[in-house]
Amino acid sequence: MKVQAGEHEERDPKQSAGVRNSAVIDLFAIDQKNGEVLLVMNEDRPWDGSAARLHQLQEKFNAYVSFLLDGEMLAEHPELAGRQARIELHCASMPDEQAIELLGMIHEQLTWQEIGMAVVVAEPGECRSGCTCHG
Repeated sequence: MKVQAGEHEERDPKQSAGVRNSAVIDLFAIDQKNGEVLLVMNEDRPWDGSAARLHQLQEKFNAYVSFLLDGEMLAEHPELAGRQARIELHCASMPDEQAIELLGMIHEQLTWQEIGMAVVVAEPGECRSGCTCHG
């Protein structure tokens, strides 16, 4: 899996970041607060409720989990052995109901693998009832 180039490097359009491209890790870092391996995926498009978008989201998560569990990360970064991992989805807007349902199922599966997960929404004010993201 290709780790996305830095912001100042020229990007090949075929290797664009985001949910649309499951072959690229959008951001790979160490969370300095807790030492976790952090893999971030970005979704800058508005949610459209389409089956195609849900498929892209599922494929992106599958690729990230595979990177973590199939040994690719440790082959490239053996110094990260034993660290907890977290996958974050950063979105420009609140996911639609279909995406929320899928994200809930993904969260359940990641819990079994001891992988953390978070969804970070850039647009405040569109959260559903019960949201605690602005607390």
